[in-house]
Amino acid sequence: MFGFNEDELRRYSRQIVLKGVGGVGQKRLRESSVLIIGAGGLGCPAAYYLTAAGIGKIGILDFDKVEVSNLQRQILHFTEDIGKLKINSATEKLRALNPNITIEPINTQLTPKNARGIVKQYDYVVDGSDNFATKYIINDSCVLEEIPFTIAGILRFDGQILTVIPKKTACYRCVFPSPPPPGHIPSCSQAGVFGAIPGIIGSIQASEAIKYLLNIGKLITNSILVINIEYLDFQLVSIQRNEKCKTCGKDPEDLLNISDYYQNEICQT
Repeated sequence: MFGFNEDELRRYSRQIVLKGVGGVGQKRLRESSVLIIGAGGLGCPAAYYLTAAGIGKIGILDFDKVEVSNLQRQILHFTEDIGKLKINSATEKLRALNPNITIEPINTQLTPKNARGIVKQYDYVVDGSDNFATKYIINDSCVLEEIPFTIAGILRFDGQILTVIPKKTACYRCVFPSPPPPGHIPSCSQAGVFGAIPGIIGSIQASEAIKYLLNIGKLITNSILVINIEYLDFQLVSIQRNEKCKTCGKDPEDLLNISDYYQNEICQT
């Protein structure tokens, strides 16, 4: 059936029976690729569910090492992984979870110079980064390459998610034209982060990628999903494309060559 082996048919059986998926949809997932930027609080659950769903190729981009403080929320890293590169720790778990797909570890930092060349190799990008600089680089490079993506952030008990279909829906810069001033928002180490919130947000990011690839359901486009898990407050805030947006507006600028992305770095995951 659709070229699946017996293990794959059993593995994906609960997904294949879903209306909107079926064998055709599962084959589409197997032929698709997703890049996850950041193997931390958001990237770990997103990678786990995309791997389990049978996405054919998953890239994991990170350059950091596992620390003990990560283990409270970064579910692909275990105590024995402390000191390992996160991409190696994550790749080991994901390959063990699903040996039928390809996991590509990418040991580098996303920069304005390499971003476009990396993102264009994938069908979809999931932002699991921990700083504003990378989020803006993801936004700008994906819009230029017309690669759909989901961008997210977390802090304390809160999370927010936005999905962008370049040239069709509002992008991150439409809503947040530039990063906040340095010191304006506290880091995770300063303010804290509730361990389950990146799991919730990262899982939704994975579902956005899967729904887009299958062309089913409603995506979080032209809106931002804002979640406060402490008080179970879920809000969908409508947004609009900004015709003056420097990234996706009528007169876009080549921000990857002129912006100083790194002046406002701050932890979000």
